[in-house]
Amino acid sequence: MDPLVAERRLRAITRHLSPLSDDLASSHISTNLTAGEFVNVQGYSAVLPEKLQTGKWNVYRSARSPLKLVDRFPNLPEVRTLHDNFVYAVEKFRDYRYLGTRVRPDGTIAEYKWMTYGEASTSRAAIGSGLIYHGIPQGSSIGLYFINRPEWIIVDHACSAYSYVSVPLYDTLGPDAVEFIVNHASVQVIFCVPQTLSTLLSFASKLTSVRLIVVVGAVDENMPSLQSTNGIEVISFSKLQSEGQRSLQPFRPPKHEDMATICYTSGTTGTPKGVVLTHSSLIANVAGNSLSVDFGPSDVYMSYLPLAHIYERVNQIGLVHYGAAVGFYQGDNLKLIDDLAVLRPTLFASVPRLYNRIYAGIINAVKESGGLKERLFNAAFNSKRGALLNGKSPSPIWEKLVFNKLKDKLGGRVRFMSSGASPLSPDVMEFLRICFGCDILEGYGMTETSCVISVMDLGDKVIGHVGSPNPSVEIKLVDVPEMNYTSDDVPYPRGEICVRGYSVFKGYYKDEAQTREVMDEDGWLHTGDIGLWLPGGRLKIIDRKKNIFKLAQGEYIAPEKIENVYAKCKFVAQCFVYGDSFNSSLVAIVCVEPDVLKSWAASQGIKYDDLGQLVKDPRALAAVLAEMDEVGKEAQLRGFEFVKAVTLVLEPFTLENGLLTPTFKIKRPQAKAYFAKEIADMYAQLPQSEAI
Repeated sequence: MDPLVAERRLRAITRHLSPLSDDLASSHISTNLTAGEFVNVQGYSAVLPEKLQTGKWNVYRSARSPLKLVDRFPNLPEVRTLHDNFVYAVEKFRDYRYLGTRVRPDGTIAEYKWMTYGEASTSRAAIGSGLIYHGIPQGSSIGLYFINRPEWIIVDHACSAYSYVSVPLYDTLGPDAVEFIVNHASVQVIFCVPQTLSTLLSFASKLTSVRLIVVVGAVDENMPSLQSTNGIEVISFSKLQSEGQRSLQPFRPPKHEDMATICYTSGTTGTPKGVVLTHSSLIANVAGNSLSVDFGPSDVYMSYLPLAHIYERVNQIGLVHYGAAVGFYQGDNLKLIDDLAVLRPTLFASVPRLYNRIYAGIINAVKESGGLKERLFNAAFNSKRGALLNGKSPSPIWEKLVFNKLKDKLGGRVRFMSSGASPLSPDVMEFLRICFGCDILEGYGMTETSCVISVMDLGDKVIGHVGSPNPSVEIKLVDVPEMNYTSDDVPYPRGEICVRGYSVFKGYYKDEAQTREVMDEDGWLHTGDIGLWLPGGRLKIIDRKKNIFKLAQGEYIAPEKIENVYAKCKFVAQCFVYGDSFNSSLVAIVCVEPDVLKSWAASQGIKYDDLGQLVKDPRALAAVLAEMDEVGKEAQLRGFEFVKAVTLVLEPFTLENGLLTPTFKIKRPQAKAYFAKEIADMYAQLPQSEAI
């Protein structure tokens, strides 16, 4: 292109761009000399036309790699598969600590005992060879049916090294879903533990494809024999490992385009869908993240988020690449704080559900301490917050007096925290950043994109968003006219978030119809989430295309957004917000925090026989609703978004009672049916003017 023509076009484009804030002063417009087109870099993202010459400028990429999507590690282009990634790690970090556990073979709890990268490599070769010894053909599906522990990782590495396809089976999915997945994916081998073995045995006759069950943490003398009835052999993990060691086989490395895993996602309705992820898509996602993070072999990570979910799975792929040490929790969430104190991790990944509890716990403890301690905390918090907002270094005295005690709750060494799976309140994010004094990044992703779609950038002090695109994908917003969201909205473009790139899945296993529902002919994955672009190329999730409903007066309601606001209320452990087009107001079922409610009752001098009586007390209902109103006002909920009545319950929403998905999202149709009487009673008791 003629340089003068290029200069004129640049000037014309510049006139149409809004000025950027000072914190994005490094933003610039640059010519793409290769394509002869332009890339408009706005802060953390780059904006491109969807189609060259004629396309609308609505495609966003990471400013770190605007002209080429990332499909592999820039400094290690030869790493294309999960097997390549682990081989690289073993060669570089062979004698470094890798997998650690406190649980001894007899079930007792002790200090962490570690396996090195080299030892894990030896073990994975034995397990893979053991599968070949049992005649399991290359490409077979291998099920993993137990919670996080070192053997889970070893089996996954064995699958990658010998071209098997791993299929995680949620320990919380329930037997019906497990049976469906095993048969749907034609799983030939299932790795389990004694607890999940008993579940498998209850429907073993229906598992037509299974040939071998391997029990982790068991002895062969106690193994049941099923071969006489349905041909399934049951052996211990240690026996399989010994068999493999005696007949070691060379690796059978996969190609980068081969299927690495089928991750089944459990929606709020219907049977689970099998998300097909290749080696290349998983590597691309982690490689994209590698442009912005810097971990190493001195880092220690606590693994307790379910390995069956993509969030933890991709974390593990990244940790391997950096040679980090991974310590596993003992299997009980109630003892996680004890495990953190012993492990003392430097990296911590979690979900808003836990961060909200940490936030509420600290706030309540401060309020209950009262007097000097409360004033001291508030002084420390406000001083540090002011310093950070003004770009200054906080006084170290506050760390010593206040914040180091809070950091000790997570072991005292955490330098990096991440949040995903659902939105984290900006207030909670700011609170955690101040209290723990480390980088805390919120990300957005889904199983269908191999995890991360976007994530906050290190050094970005702005909160209330989910950052810029992962360099392995590009994002555009598509108009949703029925919800009045368009990419031409002012001041910010809004619409359904669509994603395309190397991390995007290949489709749902054996389900072309559902694949076509979410993937269009141009390769864009339609997420169903509604987003907007904030200044600086930051993505913000504002709504959900599904899970919305209209009230009687025609106002659209996004209940999950409101539930996330009320989650900050000290009384609220869980919350289900309900409304419909027959009523003009919202009501809520609130699972209460028992200790908070009891403390409140004591402060009010309220006598009661048991908690079941207390949750029905009109004074308790009024107190909880008043607190929720305060939290709602702080979050600037609109008038029709406030709930007008609550029912308090003691029974949590769980997987067992059918009210939660395995990713801890409320199953709305099921919750509506479960609480039908309570909902009807609340609307009946509301003033007629509010209920209709």
